[in-house]
Amino acid sequence: MHHRAKIIYIAEVICSDCGLVVHETLLDTGPEWRAFDAEQRDKRERTGAPMTFMIHDKGLSTDIDWRNRDIHGRDLKPNKRAQIYRMRKWQRRIRVSDAMSRNLAFALTELNRLSSHMQLPKNIREAAAVLYRRAIEDGLVRGRSIEGITAGCLYASCRKCKVPRTLDEVAEYARVEKKEIGRSYRYIMRELGIKLPPTNPLDYIPRFASELGVSPEVQRRAVEILKKAMEEGLTSGKGPMGAAAAALYISSIEHDERKTQREVSEIAKVTEVTVRNRYKDFQEKLGLDVDV
Repeated sequence: MHHRAKIIYIAEVICSDCGLVVHETLLDTGPEWRAFDAEQRDKRERTGAPMTFMIHDKGLSTDIDWRNRDIHGRDLKPNKRAQIYRMRKWQRRIRVSDAMSRNLAFALTELNRLSSHMQLPKNIREAAAVLYRRAIEDGLVRGRSIEGITAGCLYASCRKCKVPRTLDEVAEYARVEKKEIGRSYRYIMRELGIKLPPTNPLDYIPRFASELGVSPEVQRRAVEILKKAMEEGLTSGKGPMGAAAAALYISSIEHDERKTQREVSEIAKVTEVTVRNRYKDFQEKLGLDVDV
């Protein structure tokens, strides 16, 4: 685009490389006012935070402000401050008064901790929280590890939202073993009647490409290679991460952005042998002329 060209904002999100319109006619869900500091924001806010499944009471309860000031902003007197302290303490206790609320509060805290370590977006956290609520309502948590069920719900939500993470990645930050997470995941899926399709190798390409620091052209070519491999049945019965890694490895060589098998395997968390085997399969069966 020419530097002096006029840019018109019409509520669309487009790709700056190819011009693809990703989203159109977007709605602004933010406030109609603007604030430039915390004081302005406090004065102009008229509502509380939106409802969220990441809080045991969905964020619908109220809190007594931690700042010991009255409605006019003046500091409270010492005797009044002690009274407010006691009220604040009982308010916190009342919010988690029954066993289910305590279970939810603990599980959602663990879910938030796991998601933060794994750098997962808000929609996956919310989906995992909804899944855990369904599990606790159906009595699936009773007699089982809360940490295991929580990790299983998070793993299921990653697969459902097409942000694939392996059991090893979840187990790296979870407080239970990989075997326990897998067992909890299968139990939840079976009891709730949820069926998820097998993980698609294509879902790994954007993440691996980003971590490898390759260009969009390399990423697009890797997708093309992987689609052809899937059409030929070369990925059936093979690990999706190994297939995605091999496609990116081949594409990086074709575009003179060569990455070593070790670099690719470390990002994909597979062995160099796996990358090498998938690469040889693709090269031979798809007729790719790649000089390693």
